[in-house]
Amino acid sequence: MTALALAAGQLDTGLQDRYWQDGFLHPITVMDAAEAAAIRTEFETLEADWRAADLPLPLNSYLRVNAHCVLPLAARLALDPRVLDVVEGVLGPDLMVWSAEFFIKEPRTKHVVGMHQDLTYWGMGETSDQVTAWIALSPATCASGCMDFVRGSHKNPILPHVDTFSETNLLSRGQEIAVEVAEGDKTHIELQPGQMSLHHGLTIHGSGPNGSDDRRIGFAIRYLNPNARQEVADRDYAMMARGADHSGNFLHYMPPRAPFHPQALALYDTIRRAQAKALAQGASKTVGLYAEQGS
Repeated sequence: MTALALAAGQLDTGLQDRYWQDGFLHPITVMDAAEAAAIRTEFETLEADWRAADLPLPLNSYLRVNAHCVLPLAARLALDPRVLDVVEGVLGPDLMVWSAEFFIKEPRTKHVVGMHQDLTYWGMGETSDQVTAWIALSPATCASGCMDFVRGSHKNPILPHVDTFSETNLLSRGQEIAVEVAEGDKTHIELQPGQMSLHHGLTIHGSGPNGSDDRRIGFAIRYLNPNARQEVADRDYAMMARGADHSGNFLHYMPPRAPFHPQALALYDTIRRAQAKALAQGASKTVGLYAEQGS
């Protein structure tokens, strides 16, 4: 699919209208393939260097939850002006990073992401003051398990979900929407390295297994504008990305100074504990990514 034509790196009114009509937008080129390859190499080097390190939590926990709190690479990507220029067309000039995470499907594996709505577990109600940017660092194709979106489904409220706790579901509690989604209703979101998609937190989406010979590496950034509000957890945190926060609904923090810096690890634990009240609310079992240390 041909990349969308931006207006000086930003969404024009036609693309903004398409986002609000469909609940998603793709493909948007934010960097060339060579830069994406260099970032992938940097990320995989970091993985190799820290895999056996004596960290408080497993390395995958830091990659999958709030990676921008402990990894300068993740913060740099989340704060990239080219990404923010596009996101501004959805949320306006005041932008915060609520979370950022790496979604990785190893080659020839059965891991999937069940069809779901993100806002179900964020504790922010059905707000439109959020958007997810998903950047491909390796090819995201039908063969490798790209995302599937249901066009216009963001116009629904939060629908009933079930927690499967499936070992092959990459989501924290194996959550899936409690209705069948026909294959014909899915739009396959294929992306090449350096391209990204945007989607609304109520858009029904998921992804299939990676049957290819390469890793499928995606980086998801959850942006908010300051009008968003945490309604379940006692407090919540966000990293200011652009503009100003005139609402004060979130506590702010700075990007990490170095990978897994002790201060960043302490902050990470504080944020993780605070957000767990919303992200693990109502679960019938312990949600591993938000469990207490040592459990």
